[in-house]
Parts: sequence; structure tokens; C-alpha cells
Amino acid sequence: MNKPIRVVLADDHALVLEGLRSLLAAEPDIIVIATATDGERLLDAVERFHPDVVVTDIHMPYLDGLASLQTIRQRQPTIYILLLTAYSDSDTLRAALAARADGLLLKSDPPERVAEAIRQITSGQLVFPAAARHWLSGSQPTTPDITLSERENEVLALAAEGLSNAQIAHRLHISQNTVKFHLQNIYQQLGVSNRTEASRWYLHKRP
Repeated sequence: MNKPIRVVLADDHALVLEGLRSLLAAEPDIIVIATATDGERLLDAVERFHPDVVVTDIHMPYLDGLASLQTIRQRQPTIYILLLTAYSDSDTLRAALAARADGLLLKSDPPERVAEAIRQITSGQLVFPAAARHWLSGSQPTTPDITLSERENEVLALAAEGLSNAQIAHRLHISQNTVKFHLQNIYQQLGVSNRTEASRWYLHKRP
């Protein structure tokens, strides 16, 4: 049996914090090891417990989620970070992307999405609202016809050659987060769940 995903939760609203803790307590593969009510306490918890994942509200006293994220990235870059927010405006989405969050959920999303998102980001996926994916790719919502953009084709071609996300990012002069976003869009359009299946599709479909 795999080790459970160790999570630190942070939110300045006690009801939200307890709700998240209770929700995740029912998940056999996730364990909440600490909670925090502001950014400073969050950093203390991260330093003390070294979690796999941090789930934090963006807006908190003393040190907000975005500032905490930047500090965590500097100190412990392997931790996955999932941001929570009540706002879906473009400024919030851009700020989360710029801060290199692994995911962002809206507080209006179904509660079960939190556990699902934790599993997704620890498996290497990025989890963002559809609006963020469309903003990043500059594309319209997908249609039943599979039409990959020029950049998506470039990313998929390199993935099919066996290059890692870091190698693809270096080759195309883009960030690894951008590579992840393009791969997620590709997976959605192709109806696949990983790069192996996407690469198989590419090798069969290319001229």
C-alpha cells in the first residue's frame, strides 16, 4: 500500500478549515498532519512537518497564500501547493500562475474536488479552472473535433520523443508549468489520461 499523502491545511476561517479537515479525514490515502490560520503559522507548519501538499487560502492575515507559496517554493521546492480562492477574476488566476501554484480551486467548487485535486497535483497534473487553461493557451473551449494548436503539437511531438517536461520547456523556451498546462489541454482533447497514451495517439495520427 502506498504511503498516504501528507497535507497541511491553511485558512483563516475556522469553519472552512474544520470542514476541509473533516472532508479529508474520510479519504484513506490522505492525512492532514497540521492546520494553520494565517501565513506565518503555515510556514511554521511546513518547516516542522515537511508535508507533501499544502492546501491554502489565497487571502489570509499576516502573510497571504501567494506570499507563503513563494517562500515555500524557495525553502522546499518539492512540495505541491493547491490554492483556494473565492475569486475567479483574471488577476487572481494570473497571480496563481505567476507564483507557480500546482493548482487552484474555487471555493464554489464541490467539496469533493479538494481530495481529487490533491491526488491530481501529486501525480504531476495541474489543476486550474477552465478559464485559466483557456487564458493560458489562448484557445476557445474544446469541441468534439480534435484540433491541436501549433504549440500543443510541438509539445506533444517532443513528449512522444520521450523528453521530460523540463527538457520540453528548455527546448521551447517556456516554463515547465506552461508545458504541464499544454499537456493537460492535449489530454482533454484526445480523451486520454497520460503522456504515454497521448504519445501513442500522436505516433499513429501523424503524417
